Amino acid sequence: MASPRWQGLLFNALRFEAGWLLCVLGGSWIAAITGSILLGWHFWRCAKPGEWRFIGVFALLGLALDGGLHVAGGFDFGEQPLVAGLLPLWLWMLWPLFATLVFHSLAWLWQYPRIAALCGAVSGPLSYVGGAALTGVSLAPWLLPAQALIWAVLCFGISRYANQKTTVVNTR
Repeated sequence: MASPRWQGLLFNALRFEAGWLLCVLGGSWIAAITGSILLGWHFWRCAKPGEWRFIGVFALLGLALDGGLHVAGGFDFGEQPLVAGLLPLWLWMLWPLFATLVFHSLAWLWQYPRIAALCGAVSGPLSYVGGAALTGVSLAPWLLPAQALIWAVLCFGISRYANQKTTVVNTR
């Protein structure tokens, strides 16, 4: 039987995957409900002290990055309502949900910045391809290489941030 720690990490990963699927397939109303429940659960039961700040910043970063890519013509959402004129709520909600993985089920990855960047470069665009296929969103041909670069840099940056935070905690 798995230890409680491993059970918690597995539940964290599965919670994100279920949230991703519900947000993508359910649209913005389901994303609002699902995201609120999953984030609420995370803050209530799992979050480390101050983690809400990281999740909030990551949510704003997602709105800026994907919103900027939409404005540049990378996404065609059709007639879907957009948050701040930039993104559908279901897509934006994936950013704070992903952030719930950073200090939990993905914490091991940040020890390896180059591997983290490679994982981001591959898994980030794959997530967009899957989401677009399930929602009928059109992606510009240049978007996936741009997403690969963005997610590589993001994951490398998260790795640096997480390692710096761990170093500061361990030196106190």
